[in-house]
Amino acid sequence: MQSSIQLDPNFWQTKSLLEMTESEWEALCDGCGKCCYRKYIQGRGKRQKLYYTRIACNLLDVETGKCGNYSERFKIETDCTKLTKKNLPDFHWLPDTCAYRLLYEGKKLPEWHPLISGHADSLKNADVLIKNGVHERDVIDWFKFIIDEDHTFK
Repeated sequence: MQSSIQLDPNFWQTKSLLEMTESEWEALCDGCGKCCYRKYIQGRGKRQKLYYTRIACNLLDVETGKCGNYSERFKIETDCTKLTKKNLPDFHWLPDTCAYRLLYEGKKLPEWHPLISGHADSLKNADVLIKNGVHERDVIDWFKFIIDEDHTFK
């Protein structure tokens, strides 16, 4: 989530993830909310498969991809996990479009990213948000909400 703090222009091109300030780190988030959708893991070891779902955390606004209570999210949703510089390598499930993942892998941010486009609504215009998201509290059978492999977070 971007703050009102002034950031150096193109900081993501001149600093490594480890060199970024907390404000810069937070500004990298494009606000898609994909990390707030539930994942399902089946199997173990080499047979392990990760499935993405349309099941959103109860705090997520599925229309905007924004957290409904960002500052208190860890108190309200006990399984909410904070992505940090230290634990980023453990977040291998982040979507291919995630700025943290892209920069970690040495790739560029997409043109629609708000830091490049200058517009917070560029995600919606680029059709990046998950469609037909449902809240976890409204779901009984998770298998009905698995996203097809062809329609994952890429």
